Amino acid sequence: MERKDWRPEERVKELVAAARRMKLKVTPQRLEIFRELVMNDGHPSAEEIYARIRVRMPTVSLDTVYRTLSLLSEAGAILRVEVLDDRSRYDVNLDRHHHFVCVKCKRVEDFFWPDFDGLVLPSDVQKLGQVQSPRVEVRGICSDCLRTSPTR
Repeated sequence: MERKDWRPEERVKELVAAARRMKLKVTPQRLEIFRELVMNDGHPSAEEIYARIRVRMPTVSLDTVYRTLSLLSEAGAILRVEVLDDRSRYDVNLDRHHHFVCVKCKRVEDFFWPDFDGLVLPSDVQKLGQVQSPRVEVRGICSDCLRTSPTR
């Protein structure tokens, strides 16, 4: 599903502003990381971002990508999404949304669920502590994998 009012150039400016608020230098390498995050249609891992940027900018290091993503995530400028493998994925969509994770190809897709978003958390959950980010993660097999998988 598409992001609401998605303007990539505006989102890059927001990431630049977030970096500056964190007192980070906005280096050419970091700017490329921001652009790759915004222009990527999925939820890329640090390794995927690094591989794409390295083609255009051989001077970028994997460590720079990891550190930049970690700092942006800690500052709340991007979301860190845990999936089935050991790699974190990153999401620049800060609108309230949820994730569908394919257990076969590991693809992560956003979806919106206003009915869920309007629910009041059960008192048992509220007793556990302060919920900061109620999100749903649905796991299954994506339509692409279902199409290409042999019939049973």
